Amino acid sequence: MSFFVAYHPSYIHSVPATHRFPMEKYGLLYQQIQYEGILEEAEFLSPALIDLDIVRQTHSEEYLNKLVKLECTPREQRVSGFVHIDDLINRELRIMEGTRLCAEMVANGGVALNIAGGTHHAFTNRGEGFCLLNDQAIAAQWLLDKKLFNRILIVDLDVHQGNGTAEIFKDVPEVFTFSMHGGANYPIHKEKSDKDVHLETFLDDKAYLTILRHELAAVVESFDPDFMFYQCGVDILETDKLGKLKVTQNGIRSRDEFVLNIARDRNIPVVCSMGGGYSKDVRDIVNAHMHVFRLAYQLFSK
Repeated sequence: MSFFVAYHPSYIHSVPATHRFPMEKYGLLYQQIQYEGILEEAEFLSPALIDLDIVRQTHSEEYLNKLVKLECTPREQRVSGFVHIDDLINRELRIMEGTRLCAEMVANGGVALNIAGGTHHAFTNRGEGFCLLNDQAIAAQWLLDKKLFNRILIVDLDVHQGNGTAEIFKDVPEVFTFSMHGGANYPIHKEKSDKDVHLETFLDDKAYLTILRHELAAVVESFDPDFMFYQCGVDILETDKLGKLKVTQNGIRSRDEFVLNIARDRNIPVVCSMGGGYSKDVRDIVNAHMHVFRLAYQLFSK
């Protein structure tokens, strides 16, 4: 089997009650995947807490120590979006392991999806935007350190720029950071990815998909990755409170299909992390995320 999904109850239950929405989507996705018969409960990957030595290869020693010892200042906590408590930090460490474990499971090919993750606003030495540590960056660095892959592409299609990921890999030629995001959206100050595509406000499906197909195909052809991470945030959805785009559910499905078909057709292992989604109705968020699970199962499980 070359299809895997990582989940742990702490993805939602360790989040303070004031922040449960939209975090509740993680548990709903877990239930929906079982309801549709994609996986049985026993078939999910259940990540432990990640080894801190692995995290230290991506995040600074000083920042990591402050985080695990609950020594971040009140201002640093506000910028991160969370009040820091032990359960929350352990949740973050488990999400990091979820994405690293996914990468390990598909080292010989296939697709793996972490129901959480996509924490692309975490920098080397700080967190922001509800991201404390950067799961895809940690997993990518682990693959490089293990000498398993040489050219890693991070495809970030969240509506917000992957600013932390861009900063972490700014001087790492083995990792290519591709971020296609709302040009007028958060963060106000953008970092420099290897390829940034700044989208105009209110783009519809046709315009969005035309740009994506042109820009990403060119990157894949020139960089020729041997591993891919996909941050598949659904805050590009027309119902999203923060997105400022007009992409429909069908548009998100077409987006995910395009990215996953690139990986399948070129035999590139791919790990997906869910990223953002802030529609008022959580059912819209879950429906949008489910496209990538259904497609990944259809394309890679045979």
